[in-house]
Amino acid sequence: MDKFTTLTGIAAPMPLLNIDTDMIIPKQFLKTIKRSGLGVNLFDEMRYTQDGKEIPTFVLNQPAYRKAEIIVAGDNFGCGSSREHAPWALLDFGIRAVISTSFADIFYSNCFKNGILPIVLPKAAVEVLMADAQKGANARITVDLEQQTVTASDGQSFAFDVDPFKKHCLLNGLDDIGLTLEKVKAIDTFEAAAAQSRPWV
Repeated sequence: MDKFTTLTGIAAPMPLLNIDTDMIIPKQFLKTIKRSGLGVNLFDEMRYTQDGKEIPTFVLNQPAYRKAEIIVAGDNFGCGSSREHAPWALLDFGIRAVISTSFADIFYSNCFKNGILPIVLPKAAVEVLMADAQKGANARITVDLEQQTVTASDGQSFAFDVDPFKKHCLLNGLDDIGLTLEKVKAIDTFEAAAAQSRPWV
């Protein structure tokens, strides 16, 4: 998993409320167990017509936001089913941070496990960042995980809270497998001792 330290990028404004995981990645794309390749189908039913043509009014199809790395969203982002494909699709598209007033719990946890930083801010702060994002590609938002701040293009800065353990994992690029591998020496020592004391196992 890639480390997350500081990100300065284009933010796509998505003021819709209750964007659920089926909107993020519709159910027909859940057959794969690969984390790559889902970005093209991110927000599929909002991005494309039934015959596969882009809908030009959808934010991520607009030239200013095609390379967005941040989403500024309405309340309750990531609600619905617990599919981990949702953060996979966001990450594969290039999204590394999502800012909202609230997230569904399981989606929130899945983001951290996949290298995405979900940031909870008060409504007033999200409104400022939403307005900033609507300026287009010239307005870049900076997210600093170490300092726990989000800074708008005009310099306004907002502090956010994050669990210290989740912060440690993101800063160091540690998913569940990475955390286990940190203990590999202790695991090897335990297994060697167990093999000596119980050779019949």
